[in-house]
Amino acid sequence: MTHQRTSWNIAMIQCDIHMGRPAANRQIVERWMEQALKADVKPDLLVLPEMWNTGYALKQIHELADVEGRESREWISEFARRNGVHVIAGSIAEKRGDEVYNTMRIYADSGEEIADYSKMHLFRLMQEEKHLSAGESVVTFELDGQTSGASICYDIRFPELTRTLALMGAKVLFVPAAWPHPRLHHWRTLLTARAIENQMYVVACNRTGLSGKDDFFGHSMIIDPWGEVLAEGGEEEGIITGRIDLALVDEVRSRIPVFEDRRTSLYQL
Repeated sequence: MTHQRTSWNIAMIQCDIHMGRPAANRQIVERWMEQALKADVKPDLLVLPEMWNTGYALKQIHELADVEGRESREWISEFARRNGVHVIAGSIAEKRGDEVYNTMRIYADSGEEIADYSKMHLFRLMQEEKHLSAGESVVTFELDGQTSGASICYDIRFPELTRTLALMGAKVLFVPAAWPHPRLHHWRTLLTARAIENQMYVVACNRTGLSGKDDFFGHSMIIDPWGEVLAEGGEEEGIITGRIDLALVDEVRSRIPVFEDRRTSLYQL
């Protein structure tokens, strides 16, 4: 029987990513992960940003992408097992057959791969749709007996996805991202709205640094089901930490019964 945990200490890795340099990026990410584990309060769960293996080197992405995700999956699984920590492994450029996906993978502290999710909404402003294939599945997963939902960056502009995840039982939404200036206000507002309207935690890990013309601003956030910001990074690299109490989700949902008061027969699809 799965042990149900009611709280997690979370550490988000808010780092710069070198475009088109998977080997260097892996070393950088691993160093940050190791540093996070040295904290006085050891994290139960590590979260990485979007496309941390290649960055947005989309013109070379078919050559750079991790084939079947094998290399990334093996070392993260081993890292999780060796250190007894859950890992929300951000997302990577992953080649499957002739197609490349922006794929997030989740690992339990045993090293077991729990789930994977490929970004379903591709961002035209960064020409993702020209180089990547879209995922086709809505994904929830369980860690420590608790249900969470998977979402990547641009996905948060589609409230239907987050609502679907909430209706599937998700109490936490994990959002690895590569979200640039000048849309900081959008980032903070959309994440807060997803938390409030779905009465769930939102844990969003954004990268930093310059990449071509894109200036990624960090501001990784942990937001509670009331919409209160529990932790937020600045624009520099760093480890953003916070503790979430999953019992609060049930309390908020019982106090304002949004899900019971929905009138789906009247909504236009």
